[in-house]
Amino acid sequence: MKGSTVHILCVGKMKEKFYIDGAAEYAKRLGAYCRLQITELPEERLPQNPSQAQIDAALEKEAAAVTARLPKGAAVVALCVEGELLSSEKLTARLQKWTDSGRNTLVFLIGSSYGMHPALKARADLRLSMSPMTFPHHLARVMLLEQIYRCFKIEEGSLYHK
Repeated sequence: MKGSTVHILCVGKMKEKFYIDGAAEYAKRLGAYCRLQITELPEERLPQNPSQAQIDAALEKEAAAVTARLPKGAAVVALCVEGELLSSEKLTARLQKWTDSGRNTLVFLIGSSYGMHPALKARADLRLSMSPMTFPHHLARVMLLEQIYRCFKIEEGSLYHK
């Protein structure tokens, strides 16, 4: 995994300083292990109480923007509540398997506050759930960055992962 490219494609811009600071800390730590790229794509604007049709249309537009930025040949992981629950060790093994087979670009997708279009989930090599609980998508980004960092620490045999 070391030396790979990790690209996080997020729908929505972080605004809260505590999320920005947390993400920046893990981004800094990851610099020793990979080329990290974080791309924030705009979340579609919706009315206060959108209809399901409006939500579906917004998710479709967001999915088109994400799809346009997916690198060819990358291993794609979509974060979604209905995805697989994996331990940190099992996630590390999955990422190592991809990079060992030559897929050196790992892309993680984080949807908007309304989730992610089903076509993006279907396109993913792995649908990953961080928990059956629901988290703000900005907190999910910080949690994801920490888990990716943990994967690199597991790979190197560090005491960080106890």
